[in-house]
Amino acid sequence: MSKKIVLTGGGTAGHVTPNIALLPSLKELGYEISYIGSHNGIEKDLIENVKIPYYGISSGKLRRYFDLKNFSDPAKVIKGYFEARSLLKKLSPDVVFSKGGFVSVPVVIAAKHLKIPAIIHESDITPGLANKLAIPSAVKVCCNFPETLEHLPEDKAVLTGSPIRQELLKGDSKKAFSFCSFKEEKPTVLMIGGSLGSVYLNDALRGSLPETLKKFNVIHLCGKGNLDSSLCDLEGYAQFEYISSELRDLFSLCDIVISRAGANAICELLALKKPSLLIPLPANASRGDQILNAKSFEAQGFSMVMQQEDVTSNTLYGALCSLYDNRQKYISAMESSKQPNSIDAIISLIEQSTSC
Repeated sequence: MSKKIVLTGGGTAGHVTPNIALLPSLKELGYEISYIGSHNGIEKDLIENVKIPYYGISSGKLRRYFDLKNFSDPAKVIKGYFEARSLLKKLSPDVVFSKGGFVSVPVVIAAKHLKIPAIIHESDITPGLANKLAIPSAVKVCCNFPETLEHLPEDKAVLTGSPIRQELLKGDSKKAFSFCSFKEEKPTVLMIGGSLGSVYLNDALRGSLPETLKKFNVIHLCGKGNLDSSLCDLEGYAQFEYISSELRDLFSLCDIVISRAGANAICELLALKKPSLLIPLPANASRGDQILNAKSFEAQGFSMVMQQEDVTSNTLYGALCSLYDNRQKYISAMESSKQPNSIDAIISLIEQSTSC
């Protein structure tokens, strides 16, 4: 009789891709896998693309600030709880694994009420509101950063790191060189601004190109709607709104990376041993989690960090030169990291929970 698992998480790609990274190991162990997410969130397309049965429930967001939706969303959350409870009864999983996001909260709470063990994963240094609500219903809480352990119940916290899609480790730099239409072999900078990009960082990088392209080839993932048509034929500069299957090749080609400091993104950089310049979202544009994530990576010697207010075309170019010149120092620190194999660590917790 096969074991059954329900995965959940959504709202952003970062709440979904670590679940996808677990799929090969779960399938190898014979798990029957189902996914519960929101009706129309980004998770729906991502999970259906990997051919996993998908079930949608109502989902609301619980905000710390005033919004008229604060009056209607609690009803959606309550409805989502009963829908999740009904689905879990129907699917009868041995364990639930949650990557977070508000859609996961009713699933985890319903699992506890049905006596189904639930394991959750917290990506950032301090738990977000969704996971704070879910932690009391979880049997174990996985985390990425050593600093997170002090914010979690001691009997539940486990440092696992974040599951990384293994295909990212199998890129072909020659394919990327051809894909980007580069002519001259130079060190390569890859900038990742997230699926929506960052106007501020895009402008700073493009402003630096006259100097940067003298030393580097540049791959710029600029986000949807952010291509600059005036730069399409610029030698040594390749810009894309979004990259999917070719991302592993781009990672293989690049020597250094510019990135925001989202937890899953920087954990991928750690797994790939790519020296990075992290520019976290400023506190007025987030709850400050990216600033803490970046500080942790800087303290561990994995990354350089700049605050957005300090980024100009000139300072960005100078930071890239420094990062490249000192890249081996950062690579050595990442190679010495004591982070566990995250997929093995999480699969082990799942297996322990199903055997209880």
